[in-house]
This record gives sequence, C-alpha cells and structure tokens, in this order.
Amino acid sequence: MTTLSALSGGRVVLGMGAGGLPDRIADMGGSRFTPAEAVEAFEEVILLVKSLAGRGEPVTHEGRHYRVRDIEPAPVAAPPVWTGSVGRKSLAATGRVADGWLPGHAADWLSERYRTSRPVVDGAAAAAGRDPREVRTILNFPGRITDAPLAKTRDEKGRWIGGSVDQWVEELTSGVLEHGMSGFILFPPGHAAHDDVSFGRWAREIVPAVREIVAKEG
Repeated sequence: MTTLSALSGGRVVLGMGAGGLPDRIADMGGSRFTPAEAVEAFEEVILLVKSLAGRGEPVTHEGRHYRVRDIEPAPVAAPPVWTGSVGRKSLAATGRVADGWLPGHAADWLSERYRTSRPVVDGAAAAAGRDPREVRTILNFPGRITDAPLAKTRDEKGRWIGGSVDQWVEELTSGVLEHGMSGFILFPPGHAAHDDVSFGRWAREIVPAVREIVAKEG
C-alpha cells in the first residue's frame, strides 16, 4: 500500500473494517473473531499498519491479535486509513486511530445515522487527545446527473437522488461549507450500470465548480 501511495502521488486510501463477513474471512484462513474481538483487532491493526510505515526503527509488536518482530518500516508514510464503521465500538475506534469515516448506507448529514454516529467518532477522538477534525467525513453519494433541474433532489426519506449540474454543485458545496464534509464518492444509484457519461460530467463540471467555490468561501 505504501508503494501504491508513493507511485500515485498520495492518491491511495486504505479502507479497513472490523470484518462484516466473518465466514468469508475464515474461508481465506483468517481468524474467526467474536464481534468484540473483531473491533479490538480492527483498532490494533490500524495502529500496526501505521507503525510499519514512514521509516524509523524496526517494529516489534506483541499485541492481543497480531504479532510481528523486527520489521523494517516502509520508507514512505502509510496512506490515510478510512473506515465504514457502524457500531458504537467501531465508531469509537475510528475516532481514536483512523483518518476518515464513510457513513454506511449512503447516509449524509441529513440522516439520523450521521447525526447519531458522528458524535461518537468525535467524542472518542477528543478523549484520545486528537482534534476530531482530523477524522474526515467522506460520503458515498449515489444519484443521477440530469440535463434539466429536478423539482425534488431528495426522495421521501430525505435521500439525495440527483439533479442538474448546478443542483449537484449547490448541494455538495453546502455539505463542505455548512456541514464539514471532506469529500464525496459518486456511484450509480440502486443497481444502475456504470455510466461513463455521468462520471465524465462529475469530473469535468461538478468537481471543479465545487472546488472553486470552496476555495473562495472556505
């Protein structure tokens, strides 16, 4: 991962989780943890990965779940670690040791999931002596990019469904400037097929416009 990060100019992100598919993990030879053990191992391995990067003395780690001896750290820093934590214990671990958090189920700042989960991340970060702002919030944002504005850009449950380029720019800019979001990941809504046209418009029209406004007003 550190090699990919270096080759990409720092564009690689390492996504880590507590293991939502324990049977698949066991099938591949991994340990079968209880839910509590999985969260412990999750936090431990994030710290271990970070210690094994960025030069320094050889690392020996005798943890509860992982052990290494005299491993030379990689010469470059580890990429940022993002999680998709959902439960309170894994959210707290994210606050203590991770660099970014993606709320599950494409939740955004208007969702109950975000409103109840982000304070857990922030509280754990502060208790660990970190600035909670060090743990970025990045959103999975499903939606259509339409030629004409939509009368409603959210469904009856308050979920974003898309809109014109201007509507997207307004929504994402608000997310950054008013709600503290750090980034967005576009993907097709539902089970829609990969849409090269939408991804192209996202990259060429929406992202530059949001960056320009945030740079001026942020």
